[in-house]
Amino acid sequence: MKSTRNALLAAALLLPAAALGHGERIGPNGGVVEDAGKYHVELVVNADELRAFVTGAGDAKVDTKGAEASAIVLAGRDKLRLKLVPAGGNALAAGGRFDTRAGAKVVLSLALPGQPVVSGRFSLPAKK
Repeated sequence: MKSTRNALLAAALLLPAAALGHGERIGPNGGVVEDAGKYHVELVVNADELRAFVTGAGDAKVDTKGAEASAIVLAGRDKLRLKLVPAGGNALAAGGRFDTRAGAKVVLSLALPGQPVVSGRFSLPAKK
């Protein structure tokens, strides 16, 4: 009986973690990684540039030549719309001044040539 109770207690403690999914993933460029359709997008936000790195199955880099992308950055009451342009390889970039405080949100829409539009939602982590 005690082992059953311990097993149930352990399951109850692990359930919230399972419900949250994979948690925050950090990519090779130091940005937050989220899914956007069948792709993975790593978002790197600095005070003067926003970069998105696109990968596919097995983390293979996806060429962004000819891609169209836009982002909405939400920080507090501020809302900024951006157009990202291909920046070589699997990167897309937009320049400007960005609020990079923890908790700021970014919604990214991405259209790769011949593919449907996909989107990803990001929440910026606290700087370490």
